[in-house]
Amino acid sequence: MEKSPYNATVTGKILITPDLMVLRMKTDEPRIKFRAGQYTSIGLLAGEGRSPNSVIQAENMPSDYLITRPYSIASANHETQNFEFYISQVKSGSLTPRLFNLTLGSRMWVDKKIIGIFHLNETPPDCNIVMIATGTGLAPYISFLRSHIKDHKDIKMVVLHGAGYPWDLGYRSELEFIDFNFDNFFYFPTLLKADESWTGLRGYIEEHLKNKLLEDIGVEINPLKTHFYLCGNPKMVESVTEFLEKRNYIIHSKKHPGALHIEEY
Repeated sequence: MEKSPYNATVTGKILITPDLMVLRMKTDEPRIKFRAGQYTSIGLLAGEGRSPNSVIQAENMPSDYLITRPYSIASANHETQNFEFYISQVKSGSLTPRLFNLTLGSRMWVDKKIIGIFHLNETPPDCNIVMIATGTGLAPYISFLRSHIKDHKDIKMVVLHGAGYPWDLGYRSELEFIDFNFDNFFYFPTLLKADESWTGLRGYIEEHLKNKLLEDIGVEINPLKTHFYLCGNPKMVESVTEFLEKRNYIIHSKKHPGALHIEEY
């Protein structure tokens, strides 16, 4: 029998909805300390079962083929053996239906490398931080807040999270807890499909930016004073990027540092 590539064990699985979950695992060996905002790859063999909630696909992969995908880490950067990921199920996909079929104690694969240039802890110390996400694009911001919120009491931090319904707001209770306990932190969920019971923001994130949501809490849209981070739906990223570029924001890269940081999906 060939040796299994698996090197981690599932320690927690929280189904937020049938197609949205928080998945926790412990690796057999610790990884190096990483930077909040980075990602790693996780995987399962093609021979693993799919969730009952998925769409059965005609697949030609051998059972010992390791299916892998990159995911942003939601856990704090000092957690080098216990990892958390925020995952949505693509019903017709190859990996996520198998991930959703995992149970406590299941074995899986986690890459030994943690990489990425979406570093939320490299913003100049005197700049505000605005973290914008849709869906599971929220994950790197959870890692940042868990890792560094205590070190950023002299600036304002904002999380703008777009989703469809209230039940799609993963980490809502944690973010509301931070909002309540830190005067310099602001959490703004905005929904597209909520009914009349929802009393919070509605509509697209870029509309709230245009309506001066940030200026109302004392956050100036100025690349010298505020850094923006975008992660999630490509249409949101495109629209918000266009809005910010008109206000002198430059997309950050290794060769050309800027105040607009984007994590591509």
